[in-house]
Amino acid sequence: MEAVLQLQTAEEAERFFRDLCTLGELRDLGQRWAVVRLLDAGLHYSEISRLTGASTATITRIASWLNHGEGGYRLVLERTPPVAVEAGR
Repeated sequence: MEAVLQLQTAEEAERFFRDLCTLGELRDLGQRWAVVRLLDAGLHYSEISRLTGASTATITRIASWLNHGEGGYRLVLERTPPVAVEAGR
C-alpha cells in the first residue's frame, strides 16, 4: 500500500498497475469498480450484469462489501464524480 501512495498521477498509476498486474487482473479490478459505481447509482443487479458482464453472484458479493465492508468503496465513491446513468435505466 505504501507503494500505491507514492503514485502522483493517473498515468503513474496506469504504468505501475500494468507492470504489477496481468491483463486479466486489471480487467477484473476494472469490472469490480464498475459494479460498485453502478450499484451506487441504484441500478438493478440484472442491468449491472448486462452492462459489465459480471455474474449476479459477483455483484451480490460486491454489494455486500460496499454495504458492510471496511468502507474503502464508500471513501473512493465520495472522492469521485458519480457515474452517469441514462434515463430509463
